[in-house]
Amino acid sequence: MPLIDEVPESPALETPASDDLLIAEAVVEPPPQPENAAALKAVIEAVVYITDEPLTPEQIASALDQPLDRVKEILNQLIAEYSAPERGLSVRELAGGFKLSTKPEHHESIRQFVKRLQPPLKLSLPALETLAVIAYKQPVTAPEILDIRGVQGAGVLKTLLDRRLIAAAGRKNVLGKPILYKTTREFLIQFGLSSLAELPTLKEFEELGRFALAESDEAPAASEAQPASEPPQPEPVSSDPEPSEPPDVAHDDA
Repeated sequence: MPLIDEVPESPALETPASDDLLIAEAVVEPPPQPENAAALKAVIEAVVYITDEPLTPEQIASALDQPLDRVKEILNQLIAEYSAPERGLSVRELAGGFKLSTKPEHHESIRQFVKRLQPPLKLSLPALETLAVIAYKQPVTAPEILDIRGVQGAGVLKTLLDRRLIAAAGRKNVLGKPILYKTTREFLIQFGLSSLAELPTLKEFEELGRFALAESDEAPAASEAQPASEPPQPEPVSSDPEPSEPPDVAHDDA
């Protein structure tokens, strides 16, 4: 028995005159059908996955310009397929709509898994300022970062290297040959970017910095009362052929 009631068929109408029939056909012409049923099913599966709020069959039918009974039929198919025990997701009815979400019986396992992941990225304001300079000026040397920020940043650079947010990118061909730094793939992942072309404006980056600083300062008293060892950081992994070296802040371009 389907989980969603099918839309009842319309009662048969009396055959109108020929002119009336042409007008009626123009009015009740069904929406254009997709090339195949599999494509429509895939689209409906995608929309119930990406939406933040549960979608009603009526909303889906209207947005996709498809018959309501066809949408309900496909939703029933998806509900049945995702109810299989080997599937970790399910198409659930929530507040009159439908959404693809994790099955409740797996929530505890998912919670434990998330706890074991690396803690969320939290950086001090100096670290974010240095990271912003590298992101927008890369490749850039430590002396050049010092000229822009006006503050020595050897410790900050080491933190960013340890977090794999930056990596060495060779040496600049000037006196002293200082190390060049660039951002990494991990930087893109942590900031939700697909490429450097999606970098926010400097103003937006500063807003992000203030937010991160507020997050990191939430519980300073607790950390002083009962010091806790930081979780071990993963070893830096650089895609560059040249191995990472300690930040070079002693040389200037003079």
